[in-house]
Amino acid sequence: MGELKTYVEKISTDFYLLRVDDKQTKYFEALWSIPEGVTYNAYLLLGDRNILFDSWKHTYANRFIECLRQIVDPRDIDYIVIHHMEQDHSGAIPKILTLNGGRAKVLGHSLARGMFESFYDMKTEFKPVRDGDTLAINGKTIRFIHTPWVHWPETIMSYIEEDSILLSGDVFGSFSTPPVIYDSDEEKVSGYLKFARKYFVTVVGHYSKHVLRAIEKLHKLGIAPQIIAPAHGLIFRSNPQLIIDYYMRLAKNVPIRGKVVVVYDSMYGSVEKGISVAINELRKKGIKPIVYSFTDIQHIDLGSILSEIIDAEALIIGASTYEGDIFPKIRYFLEVLAEKVRAGKKVLIVSSYGWGGVAGSKISEKLSKAGFKVVSRVEFRGTPREEDLAKIKEGISLLFNVSTYAGGGSKENH
Repeated sequence: MGELKTYVEKISTDFYLLRVDDKQTKYFEALWSIPEGVTYNAYLLLGDRNILFDSWKHTYANRFIECLRQIVDPRDIDYIVIHHMEQDHSGAIPKILTLNGGRAKVLGHSLARGMFESFYDMKTEFKPVRDGDTLAINGKTIRFIHTPWVHWPETIMSYIEEDSILLSGDVFGSFSTPPVIYDSDEEKVSGYLKFARKYFVTVVGHYSKHVLRAIEKLHKLGIAPQIIAPAHGLIFRSNPQLIIDYYMRLAKNVPIRGKVVVVYDSMYGSVEKGISVAINELRKKGIKPIVYSFTDIQHIDLGSILSEIIDAEALIIGASTYEGDIFPKIRYFLEVLAEKVRAGKKVLIVSSYGWGGVAGSKISEKLSKAGFKVVSRVEFRGTPREEDLAKIKEGISLLFNVSTYAGGGSKENH
């Protein structure tokens, strides 16, 4: 399994990062496959009174205490700020409070008190912070900002005004365990953004509108941080606006011109024949589609598919009719897609059936209700005939109003 990688890093005067690289968790929230891993970031502000912001997942509580002791004795923690009660951030706090003798005041949204007590069966000295409240500590001013539903109702941010540091919680975070702490290497940041995109769509994508509201709120408050310190991933201090702009693009579902994602199942090859024609038509237009399939030799994790769809211009869905319904893997994918990617992307549907056509119409209904624009639905019994293939080619033309997208799209994953 390898040695557990941790970081204790001084970010600025009396402000520290405590980070652990979690490569043991295979499925984040027991749902999203993350072979790339994830970090948990906590922060500490030292002074006459010491304030800890968040912690790590309970799995790493003992190691967290070891790292914390490199800077300060847990008994000397005066305040603990909980930005978000989810247990990957709050999991080590009960152990800290036990070692601390319960003297630290816990600060957070008023809803966090009940969550803390129910999660950990533990009472604590809890002080709710209202939106806009400030705490004067160690010659600095910490402003608390309510950012509800990004991605739980009790989420808040903290802003250290004198240092222009925004502790943003889950917002502006990412999957992966980057080998660096900061965003100073442009090449590493470029490779990192695909994990930020995957994190966004799977963890906070359902709440895209609330992400935009939080960003707008920061703007209205005149907060333009010089350092963004999220709960997962890189700290942005070379170009903090980059991650803000990237999150805005994702939240607005701004598409990349010519990017098409193809998702299909094919039990015995019939759907795949129709999809192959669609892919060839895309290539003729200069588009390199990103292709994901569920077949007898391959299944793809859902997070990777959603990550590519969020900034795609169009989508092609291929599905079999299975037991009077949509093929189960595609059906589940569509349910999650409708919740996580709320955008009016154009869709072409290709479907095959044996004795009764059902899947195509059900897919069309699901996606239309979710705000997607179904431009064409091609259903055929058994293997596609020439007239079916012709309809698929027409459907590709309906997806795009121009003849070529030279260099558009991205890689193919067969």
